[in-house]
Amino acid sequence: MTWLDNDTAAALRKDFANALAPTHTSAWRDAFASVPRHAFVPSFYAQGPDGAWKNVGPDDAGYLEAVYSDRALTTQLDERGIPTSSSSEPSVMLAMLDALDAAEGDTVFELGTGTGYNAALLSHRLGEQNVTTIDVDPDLTGAATQRLADAGLHPFVGTGDGAGGWPDRAPYKRLIATAALRAIPDAFLKQAAPGAIIVTPVGYGILRVAVTAPGHGTGWFLPTPAHFMPRRTPSAPPAFAEAEAAEPTTTATAPGDVLGRLRFPLSLALPGHTTCSWRGEGGELAAVGIWTEDGSTATAHVSGKVRQVGPRRLWDVVDTLAETFVDEPQRQEFHVSITPDRQTVWYRTQDGPSWDLSQPW
Repeated sequence: MTWLDNDTAAALRKDFANALAPTHTSAWRDAFASVPRHAFVPSFYAQGPDGAWKNVGPDDAGYLEAVYSDRALTTQLDERGIPTSSSSEPSVMLAMLDALDAAEGDTVFELGTGTGYNAALLSHRLGEQNVTTIDVDPDLTGAATQRLADAGLHPFVGTGDGAGGWPDRAPYKRLIATAALRAIPDAFLKQAAPGAIIVTPVGYGILRVAVTAPGHGTGWFLPTPAHFMPRRTPSAPPAFAEAEAAEPTTTATAPGDVLGRLRFPLSLALPGHTTCSWRGEGGELAAVGIWTEDGSTATAHVSGKVRQVGPRRLWDVVDTLAETFVDEPQRQEFHVSITPDRQTVWYRTQDGPSWDLSQPW
């Protein structure tokens, strides 16, 4: 399909596809074995020990081996060197496609075209005429359209905010997102066909929802951890300087819990939050920071001192979660109930701990 699609690439791709699902038979195995990932990732960025990014392409040693490994590959950086697009971890892609439970001929909508690789997998198995893929970045959609055409595939590729769906091609039997969301977009529910399945990252998990009636759905999180690129929305920077001047309080919650056992439930309780950490010379954790787009900011030191500023006291939410979850909770124990007015995640039972998902669209 491209000049690089030689016997070496084909052999690597076959082994790659077999290794993705060693313990179960997936209907998507042939798509991963047939669609050349390298055609959609002609180069990627690798970060060195010093934090600098290096572009890796076909002329670099290990390029093909990296492409045909179970690794997420950064494919775009902004002017500050922050990743803004990637080719997702293939095993996570496979888990999402399996959860989609699609059959040949099903119409499918994809939010987040990215490199075009996932759209190629969908087109290969379901038929290109049934695939609609949208991305907000015209540079990405332009490049993906060309790569898809080079691979002999011509799904519908549009440029726009995928959270609005694409009503002209609705309804869709299957809807999938490859960018982190905070809730199921209203447009997905409105453009879904009766009985549709929606699979999308929410927080640090993957949510599968069955549409039970217009605007209504039920679902649960897959056991697979996930961390996708967020949708590009404006937000305030962290207010660390202001926090440093705030009067400290104390916490019994270990700061590292934010990065470990509480990471997933915190992504539901504080949708869209960002974290960072500070470490000592030996690499040991010294403190963590957390902030949300409204400017609320908290820092927590391993000494137990906490400082908080902004409209919300973020570490109070962390402390509440620490009391709720003694051990790291399992993602599949979190369920969701959707009505036209509300999307609620609940843990284990509907009268157990619950969180409302915010919808910024």
